[in-house]
Amino acid sequence: MRRILFRWRGFTVWSYPAMLYVGMVAGVVAGNVAAHAARIDAFRTMIATYVLVVPALIGARLLFVISNWARYRRSLRLIWSRQEGGAAMYGALPLILVLSVPLLAVLHLPLGAFWDVMAFSILAGMFFTRIGCLMNGCCAGRRSGTWLAVPLPNCEGMWERRIPSQCLEAGFAIVLLGAATVAWRWLPFPGALFLCVAAVYAGGRLVLESVREVEPGGGRLTSHHVISMAMILLTLATLAVRWPK
Repeated sequence: MRRILFRWRGFTVWSYPAMLYVGMVAGVVAGNVAAHAARIDAFRTMIATYVLVVPALIGARLLFVISNWARYRRSLRLIWSRQEGGAAMYGALPLILVLSVPLLAVLHLPLGAFWDVMAFSILAGMFFTRIGCLMNGCCAGRRSGTWLAVPLPNCEGMWERRIPSQCLEAGFAIVLLGAATVAWRWLPFPGALFLCVAAVYAGGRLVLESVREVEPGGGRLTSHHVISMAMILLTLATLAVRWPK
C-alpha cells in the first residue's frame, strides 16, 4: 500500500521497519508503565527488554523466512534486506523465553512478574507492527467477495479485494491489551496474565491465520496453525497446574 513511508534528502524510510521501530518504542513505554504498576524495578525491566529485543527480532525474522521459504530460496539476499518486511512473533517468543531465565536471574527480576509486564509490551508493539504489515503488503488477507473485503495489495504488489487480516490482528491486539489491563489484578499468581494472554492470542491467531493469503504451493494448514494449537495446549496445561486449588 505504501512500502516507502517517505524520502528525505536521498534517505529512504521504509514503512515496515519504521513501524516496527515505533512498535518497539511503544512496547518499552507500555512495559515501563506496567512495571511500575507491578511494583518491580522499572529500570532493570527496561534493560532486560532492550537486551531481549535483538534475539526477538532475529527469531521472528527467521521463522517468517522459513515459513515463506519458497519465495526466499530464489533470492537469499532478501532475507536480511532492509526493504523487506515480515516477521513472525512466534519465532521470537521461544527464544526470548529461554534467554530471559538467566538474564532475569542476573538482574534480580522475578520471572513471572516480568512476563506479565512483557505481555503489555508485546501487545502494544504488535499493534504498530501490524500497521507496518498493512503498509508493506506482507501477511495479506486472502481474496474475498464478502462485505468485509477491501482493495489491498500483497507483498508482490498484486491488488485484490481481500480480507484486511492485518487490521483484524491489530484490532485484536488492542482488544486483548484492554482485557489484560482489566483482568490483571484478578489473576492469582505472577505469570498468570502472560499465560492467559498467550492462550487467548493463540486462539485468536488460529482463526485469523485462516483468513491470510495462502502461499503458492502451501496448504490451508500452516506452521502457524500448528504453533497456535501447541501454545494453547501448553499455556492451558501450565495454568491448570499452577492455578490455586
